[in-house]
Amino acid sequence: MQSRSEFHNSVQQPDLQALMVAATAAKTGDAEGREQLLAAVTWGAFCCPVAMGGIIDTIALAWLGRGTVQNWPNVLPTGQLDEGFWNAFWTVIDEKSFDAISITEAVASLGGAVDPQLLEISEAAARDHPGAASALMRPVPGRTQIETLEGLPQGSLGHRLHQMVVDNGYDLEVLDREAIQLSALPQALQYLNVRILQMHDVWHLVAGYETSGSHEIAISAFQLAQFGHNYSAMFLAVVLMKSHQNQPQGFGLLMQLITEAWLHGRETPALMDIEWEQEWPNSIESIRKKYDIRPYASVLPRNLLEILSGTSFWQRLGLVIKMGWMARRLRRGEYLQSAV
Repeated sequence: MQSRSEFHNSVQQPDLQALMVAATAAKTGDAEGREQLLAAVTWGAFCCPVAMGGIIDTIALAWLGRGTVQNWPNVLPTGQLDEGFWNAFWTVIDEKSFDAISITEAVASLGGAVDPQLLEISEAAARDHPGAASALMRPVPGRTQIETLEGLPQGSLGHRLHQMVVDNGYDLEVLDREAIQLSALPQALQYLNVRILQMHDVWHLVAGYETSGSHEIAISAFQLAQFGHNYSAMFLAVVLMKSHQNQPQGFGLLMQLITEAWLHGRETPALMDIEWEQEWPNSIESIRKKYDIRPYASVLPRNLLEILSGTSFWQRLGLVIKMGWMARRLRRGEYLQSAV
């Protein structure tokens, strides 16, 4: 990898045609291409949220052969990254012992290290995103009560959500909205961040994402595509850099997972617009049909990370062989076809 100071200097607005070339090279295993791709994603996530659509669309076109290369608008509001940010960023990247909760908190903490202007920039980006119109029309929702979900018909969305939360010991809102000070955010960001805390597990169920490690990464790309969720952009930038630094051999498959879910989010109607509380008694199948929601499908196993970290030797060996075959196809420039 190039030096960290060199990487800092490369984190700037990319030329999208050059990014297409870099992403194509990264797909074949080229380290320089990966670093150019990472510089673009890092810039979008931490400096210019409105640019993430163009960046990931371009990468998806290189990876999957689907999507478009956009032109940048004339003006892109952009924050700057200082030494304090980079110190915080590399501390997160270098940490080796994260679990699901601690990495969530660590990525969220990076929001406190960015340019103070990014809050205003992110609010404007949220207001302009086509999937976030509800944030301008609806009040910040109150808390969902677990009692509301009790006694709903078996197989209904509400019943499935209740079962998921109780069986796994989840919190209905994932994180405490007050503990992470969402009430201090401006209107659109406050609404969207509160709502996704409430609806994250609902979207898992309805959009077809498992609660496995790989699908948690995938649903972040889905959320980013759906309404420009800036935390998801930051999370993906961190995950990709960790892969590049620690497991570059898996970078191509990780990008496959992310771009599949990104396009799934692009092609799915805006889930933020749905009054989910009205759908509690209805089955997931009927909701999908009503709103034309196709469940996520990937060429990769839904429990990829869990198989690699556990299960039997023979299961791991079989998966390693399969993943190696897929990685070789990517390095040859082939497209791995998913069902989304």
